[in-house]
Amino acid sequence: MNDSGLDLAALLCSRLCHDMLSPVGALTNGLELLADENDADMRSRIVELLEQSAKTSADKLKFFRLAFGAAGGFGEMVALSEARALVEALAGGRTEVRWALGGDSLPKAAVKVLLNLAHIGIEALVRGGTLDIGAETRSGAAGQEAEIVVRAAGPRIAFDPLVGKALDGTLDAADLSSRTAPAWMIRQIATGAGGEMHVILTGDALVMGSVIPLD
Repeated sequence: MNDSGLDLAALLCSRLCHDMLSPVGALTNGLELLADENDADMRSRIVELLEQSAKTSADKLKFFRLAFGAAGGFGEMVALSEARALVEALAGGRTEVRWALGGDSLPKAAVKVLLNLAHIGIEALVRGGTLDIGAETRSGAAGQEAEIVVRAAGPRIAFDPLVGKALDGTLDAADLSSRTAPAWMIRQIATGAGGEMHVILTGDALVMGSVIPLD
């Protein structure tokens, strides 16, 4: 792995650690409270909070294992039902996720793109909203290709312009950070396969998409 690859891996690790800090910290705080609490009702409530934090931690680890890592090996197809479960667990209750899937599976590279675009969309919906995700395999001019579209819509869209630049390929390497690294990674995946990435931000929606050749 060259230096740029090592830098990207380090930034992705930093991003994972950042996102895991909150639920893991909640577990630590809950255990400290449990050790000092004698009231039965309060102990029961603390245990409920611990269970929620443990589930959140597990859901995020499962998501990032496939979105960033090499879960299941390399080059194989991934069931879209698995990607769907991971996204819905990450979205929680504030964001309604709606799906339009034209098949049962996609190659892992395409699933990584789908998961990371969904993650960007969820993060942009700071006050909740709807996340529409479409994915299908179709016949293109050069053979089979995967098309992925993610649309985030809500009362407030908070989208970092640098993430947009990482997606459309205009980000300066000096601005690469743990926040922009996932978008940078999936652009490399898409363009490395001869594909493309698109991002459009309007007043009420963020639309992102990718077309990735499969042949």
